[in-house]
Amino acid sequence: MERLPGFRDFYPEPLPHTDVWSADARQFIFEKWRTVARRYNFREYDGPPLESLELFTTKSGEEIAGQLYNFTDKGGRAVTLRPEMTPTLARMIAAHERNYKKPVKWFALPQLFRYERQQKGRLREHFQFNADLIGETDPAADAELIALLIDALRAFGLTEKDFIIRLSSRNAWQEFYKSGRDGVSPSQTSDEYNFFQIIDKLERTPPEESETKLAALGFSLAEVNQFIESGRPTAELESILQNLAARGLKDFVKVDYKVIRGLAYYTGVVFEAFDVQGQFRAIAGGGRYDNLVKLISGGRVDLPALGFGMGDVVLLELLKARGLLPKFDSTTDVFVLIGDEALRPQSLKLVQDLRAAGYAVEYPLTAVKPDKQFKRAQELKTANVVQLENSDYVRIRDLRVRKEIVVGVADTANHLG
Repeated sequence: MERLPGFRDFYPEPLPHTDVWSADARQFIFEKWRTVARRYNFREYDGPPLESLELFTTKSGEEIAGQLYNFTDKGGRAVTLRPEMTPTLARMIAAHERNYKKPVKWFALPQLFRYERQQKGRLREHFQFNADLIGETDPAADAELIALLIDALRAFGLTEKDFIIRLSSRNAWQEFYKSGRDGVSPSQTSDEYNFFQIIDKLERTPPEESETKLAALGFSLAEVNQFIESGRPTAELESILQNLAARGLKDFVKVDYKVIRGLAYYTGVVFEAFDVQGQFRAIAGGGRYDNLVKLISGGRVDLPALGFGMGDVVLLELLKARGLLPKFDSTTDVFVLIGDEALRPQSLKLVQDLRAAGYAVEYPLTAVKPDKQFKRAQELKTANVVQLENSDYVRIRDLRVRKEIVVGVADTANHLG
């Protein structure tokens, strides 16, 4: 039996094969994400991996179903594995927003699923760090979220030489679009979506193709490029830049109007994190989505919101490329060697006491010659080998410094290095 295409097996280190992923590296990333989020006073939440299909078609349209793992369940319900977390968050907030003081600052580490073509940095499942702030319209909220993103990346040892946050604004683009459409009748304003589609793909489309498409909408590539290159921040972007500068984070951010993101979703400030060398896909992305809670709740709850998502696949590739993943050695604090089977009951009590004291402890499950036990302790890179001499005393061998001592059984934990 083989795993499905686009999915991953996570093994403990050392990895048996290059085609599998490290469970230790995943845990390392999760711990960093959680630590930084809690420093910003974000609270962790979660939701079900299986949701109503309607939750996502309401947000993204019926066409999204072609990208999902969706099916009809045994109760006749149209359901799907979650492709993203924000609609679930919006549903949860809409249901119980009165129980939480605003602004709400929440984060999650969901596993997400999309039935898409596999490519570098994108699989059919991934884990993601989602952080969202709900209930605040001031740009200070945007700055707070971007600062969290910067610190989440810095926690791995990445610096301003490794990544940059490209900051943009849907409002700025809306103004640019409207200024170029003066005199256009309302019936023609449906071209707006097509315009933003072209802008979103500028970096991936040949210039002559973009020029032709823009000309059909009454724009030129030259004026679009001039707007992008000017990089003049709007009032909201200037406020965010000043906020981040006050924190000492200005070197991590630049205004870049090439960033536009989800066309029917984001409503204001948007941003993406990229590696400076341009070797990978976007590391993270997000922005303000002030209409989603209202949309998901059918108009019952109207709260401004913003958030970002950072996937583990691209981040892992980046950390490997920069040599920033630690070596995940399998180590054991204590190996309790049982030389005399008559002392096994007392040895098991010692094992349990040391584990209760917080040590990672291994021991032979069955009778094994002492030399084989010692070899096993070395294979596990054990720091200390502990052996009962009798009911009252133990011998502790510190394998790191080749030192032995004999102490009372009750005093064992106090002498472990």
